[in-house]
Amino acid sequence: MEEISWNDFMKVELRVGRIVSAEVFKEARKPAYKLRVDFGPELGVRKSSAQITALYQPESLVGRLVIAVVNFPKKQIGPLMSECLVTGFHNADGDVALCVPDQEVPLGTRLF
Repeated sequence: MEEISWNDFMKVELRVGRIVSAEVFKEARKPAYKLRVDFGPELGVRKSSAQITALYQPESLVGRLVIAVVNFPKKQIGPLMSECLVTGFHNADGDVALCVPDQEVPLGTRLF
């Protein structure tokens, strides 16, 4: 495993956001949802695509807190311009489980 410095880690902006909408991303090559995530007044609402369809239904995602990288360059994914990367972990079956805070925290809070 390659080690990184504290300065390397500090370059990654991992922030808490709340999913405000989730819908099936019909145009995606692999099953995915289009998400809109609110990161609070400083960063606002950002769009993302997430391949989390195996473990979550769109209606169960709305209102959930998630952790996302907010300082990657925007990326065009089909007709969607992704503005953040929602994080997760592959389970034993290869399905993505969201990385989430286990307590309520203010939107936009940075992970340190």
